[in-house]
Amino acid sequence: MSILDETDRNLLALLQKNDRLSLAEIGQELKLAPSTVNDRIKRLIRNEIISGFHAAVNPEKVGLDLLAFVFVGWNDPGVEAVFLKKVAETGSVLECHHVTGAWNYLMKVRLKNTRELERFLAQELKAIDGLMRTETLIVLSSAKEVSTLEV
Repeated sequence: MSILDETDRNLLALLQKNDRLSLAEIGQELKLAPSTVNDRIKRLIRNEIISGFHAAVNPEKVGLDLLAFVFVGWNDPGVEAVFLKKVAETGSVLECHHVTGAWNYLMKVRLKNTRELERFLAQELKAIDGLMRTETLIVLSSAKEVSTLEV
């Protein structure tokens, strides 16, 4: 990974806060020419420090009111490839992390309601041969949920 200077860090902070700022607005904030800002952004993308630009969608406004975390476990290592393929194909899985401890993976899922969660668990997740156990935690409220990184 290339070393980031203070200007890169400030640029990343601005873009994470609002990626719709114009090059001129960013340049004014960072005291750089818009062409320099553009060059820096291109370099950050080329070096895979910036992985993309995305709209932040309010889940509740689009009917996805239920947030849950699901631990999954199995004993047969052959299950992992099938599980990961299913996760990649499933839009309701927002995150999937290989974890230490008693479980193999932890998933963050967003669905309409508990009925949809039940369907997801029964028809998609537990339908995977060899998947032995799950534990689901339903989120009642979130005190903090961010997607920005301090760099």
